[in-house]
Amino acid sequence: MSIDIYAADEQSAVSIDLARWVDLARGALVDEGVRALAEVSLLFVDEDTMSELNGQFMGKVGPTDVLSFPIDDDPMPTGRVPDAGSSGPGDPPEPEIPQLVGDIVICPTVAARNAVDHECSLDDELALLVVHGVLHLLGWDHMVDAEAERMEARERELLARHYQASGA
Repeated sequence: MSIDIYAADEQSAVSIDLARWVDLARGALVDEGVRALAEVSLLFVDEDTMSELNGQFMGKVGPTDVLSFPIDDDPMPTGRVPDAGSSGPGDPPEPEIPQLVGDIVICPTVAARNAVDHECSLDDELALLVVHGVLHLLGWDHMVDAEAERMEARERELLARHYQASGA
């Protein structure tokens, strides 16, 4: 099993421990049943970039804390694909193609403001956003109260299992 998480810190306002957040995302993905080859991008961006993404994809003005962009590709067809250059059953197996799960984009400066409002540390807020983003990639939603309660409960479970606050 291989879950590749491509992480990048494309902002300079907040120090980001990429390895820590990659490990948290990977743990959440595994707990949510991602078992095969999979790829996820985890990006930390500045407020201008997040504002552009929020406007372009959500139709909202200004930056937000996290956006998730699932890739809803149908699974690859099974069996022989006509005209794929294969002669039939005796051919060697084709290499496995990774499942592209999607992209999670987080704005640390918005997260820092939210952490003050939520009376938690910046790391606690970033951890929540990473897990929240993973769940959105996998189809979780919080548009209605019942879904929001289920999603929040799952976030708490995943954080309890995979996240240790700094200094704890």
